Formats: sequence, structure tokens, C-alpha cells
Amino acid sequence: MDRSWSVLVVDDDFRVAGIHAEIVESAPGFTVHGTARSVAEAHEMMTANLPDLLLVDLYLPDGDGIELIRAFGVDAFVLSASDEAATIRRALHAGALGYLVKPFQRQLLADRLDRYARFRHVLAGKRGLRQEKIDQAMSILHGQSGSMVAASSATEQLMLEALGEGELSAAEVAERTGVSRATAQRRLASMASQGVVQVRLRYGSSGRPEHLYSKLA
Repeated sequence: MDRSWSVLVVDDDFRVAGIHAEIVESAPGFTVHGTARSVAEAHEMMTANLPDLLLVDLYLPDGDGIELIRAFGVDAFVLSASDEAATIRRALHAGALGYLVKPFQRQLLADRLDRYARFRHVLAGKRGLRQEKIDQAMSILHGQSGSMVAASSATEQLMLEALGEGELSAAEVAERTGVSRATAQRRLASMASQGVVQVRLRYGSSGRPEHLYSKLA
């Protein structure tokens, strides 16, 4: 995923905003669009340049964070201490993609950002999408088993099980699943393009890089 997603952090507590901004900056593929401490400040920043994602508190000095989501129609996660069911429903009705109740562990937000990046990856482009791709995107976003949706064959399921043991090359996956190396490479490349597995390059002494695959959470 070579796209960088910009994130606007809106929280009236500058310390909390700073922590959330740090988490965004440390997440692969994300940059901080800016931080705002009020509805008015966030409104001004988004009018000038709309971010890809909004991380917004519910209660702000001059208004309601949920109304920002409704007004701009931007992808958003609400980060709030409020845990009332009616408030959470209102946030979702306004278009929020997720809701985290404060305080939460840093890893929880990092995980949501990772899911969001994969969600956007699956929904990239302008072409029409098959139902299974839509189902895959929604499963990734909501923390369900996106791999189960995307894996369309028993072979791919076996590959995912093998990758559950750790990072492997296509040759190692082929050996553990009993398929040919060519089949393993083809299926792994397809799953990587769908955001089901991730791939990195390892450079050996020969100078020729080896593709290593691992299962996404």
C-alpha cells in the first residue's frame, strides 16, 4: 500500500490530541493532517483541505464532534469517554466508521488504523465491485475474519493456516501445503493484492530479493 492517508485529530485536550497524533504518525501509511481543539478550528482546517480520516472527540468546547462528521461526510472514528448506547448509535447514524471509548490502549487505535488502510485498499479504484469484495472490505473494517471472506478456495485456506505460523516464502508455503511453487506464488500475490496477506522483500547475498509473506490480523 503506497498511498498515504491524512488524518485530522480533533480533541480539546492537547495532551490527548498529541498522543493520538503520535499513534497516527507511527502507523504505516498515515500522516497527521493536523490537530484541532474545537469544532470551529476543525471546520476551518477541513474547509481548506479535507483529510482522508477524522479522529474526533464527542464533546468539544463549541459543539459536537459528531456534527462535524455529518457536516463534511468524511471517514471518521469517534474517540470519546461517552459510552451511552444512544450516543454510539447517533455517531454511527452520522456516518462514523468506528467508535472507541476512552481511555483505550494505544494498540487499539493502531489496529483500527491498520484495518482502515486495508479497507480503503480493497475499495480503491473507480471500477464496480463484486459483492464478495464489498463483504471483504466490511469484514476487514469491523475486525471480522477478512481472510475467511477473501479466501475463495481450500488451497488459500491452507496457505493462510501455514502463514499463521509466521513469515514464509512462497517456496516454504508450497512445501507446507503440498502445492507447486508457481501456484503458491500466484495465490499469494492475489491475496496480497486483496489486502489479506502482507509481503516484504528480503535481500540476500545474491542481491536478488526474496518475497516473504505473512498473515494480516
